Amino acid sequence: MGGKSTSKAIEARYQTSFGRIAGYLPRNRRAAEQWHADFVAKAKARTDDHVPSVAALEKLLNDNKTVHDLVAEMIKQAAGKGRVKDIPELLKCLDRITTTAPEYRLDPAERVFFPMSTLFVHMMNTDAGVDAFRNQEFNAALLNILTEWCAYLDSPESRHVLTEDETGWLCQAAYEQNKLYEFVIPDPDALYGGFTSYNDFFHRRIKPEFRPNGARQDELAVISPNDGSVVRWLEGVKKDDDIMMKGQPYSLQKMLNGSEYVERFVGGTVFQSFLSGANYHRWHAPVDGVIKHIERVPGLMFSELQMDKEDDTAGTLSQGYQASVNTRGLVFIESTAPRIGMVCVVPVGITEISSVRFTPTLKAGDKVTRGDELGYFSYGGSSMCLVFEKGAIDHFTVPNNTIDHADDGAPIFVNGRIARAKAPTG
Repeated sequence: MGGKSTSKAIEARYQTSFGRIAGYLPRNRRAAEQWHADFVAKAKARTDDHVPSVAALEKLLNDNKTVHDLVAEMIKQAAGKGRVKDIPELLKCLDRITTTAPEYRLDPAERVFFPMSTLFVHMMNTDAGVDAFRNQEFNAALLNILTEWCAYLDSPESRHVLTEDETGWLCQAAYEQNKLYEFVIPDPDALYGGFTSYNDFFHRRIKPEFRPNGARQDELAVISPNDGSVVRWLEGVKKDDDIMMKGQPYSLQKMLNGSEYVERFVGGTVFQSFLSGANYHRWHAPVDGVIKHIERVPGLMFSELQMDKEDDTAGTLSQGYQASVNTRGLVFIESTAPRIGMVCVVPVGITEISSVRFTPTLKAGDKVTRGDELGYFSYGGSSMCLVFEKGAIDHFTVPNNTIDHADDGAPIFVNGRIARAKAPTG
């Protein structure tokens, strides 16, 4: 890693980063490098004071030598033509990010929908970067910056990219590519389509007829809580495991944040999927039942699994790791169907905003029916895990991802059947 990385190794790490796989970063690394150079140049020209969250990060770096040295070293190790060359440039880039919204690009080779991921993509894969992005104080400072950016994306000011111009998200190409005809456009004839903000557009609602719930009459059916692609499912999950190992182990103790319900899932199954930028970003109940507990677990955002060799599985190996350490939600549902038992819905925020938001009225004790909305992701990368008790699942109705490439997994859709529970005996 670090300064010894070959061009081939840098390319391999870039192509297997989550942002590239999820479609938020260009397929062509040269396009990302050009964006990086242009963005740094524009950020350097900025003369305003730091925004509050970036000023707080600057103070941390000035006051904490350990964090300062880690960040300075990761910038040095990731150095390249046009990239950030020092901490002052990094801070100016972060300032700029908090006041911008992503523009649409028709050509996948030119898409930079995750500006902070593009900024960090090479830093994340350096030796110093691995340590820096796992540092709790640095992570907390980045969370504050992302929170400030999320507030901007929640504001009317962010709607300037919701136009019918060629770089607007309501242009004809974007309309077809993102299947906007499947979604609720508040007012198609109004400015910005009637959306109140960029985030309002990002977690737009889908028309019910495009996600029919044909499995609702089968009490043993488990439906998908989200749109996305299968990462994999894994049976016989342990209470605790070394999440730093290859092979994508899951640690129930870590993933479920030491919940009182952990023991119920020992030896059970984890089903994981991930969401691309064009996917529907609201998530729903996979089973009928009663909500026993809801929790949001703050976590890391830009940390990926470090390995001795390149991850040639398109980011799949980091998906299991991220499910245990990233910002995530926990919704424990006690199923009313026989043999299913308890199911935990685990939405995972990955990179950028890492925003996991529950439906405001949702609370413990609520009865839910398959297909009821539980929450949504604001702008940013995301993944979803379902955790089942041992012996609950008879079979899955979608194929496992045996190729181990996250972007090659079978597509899944909200309300579509993904599994069937074992039938009652006797």
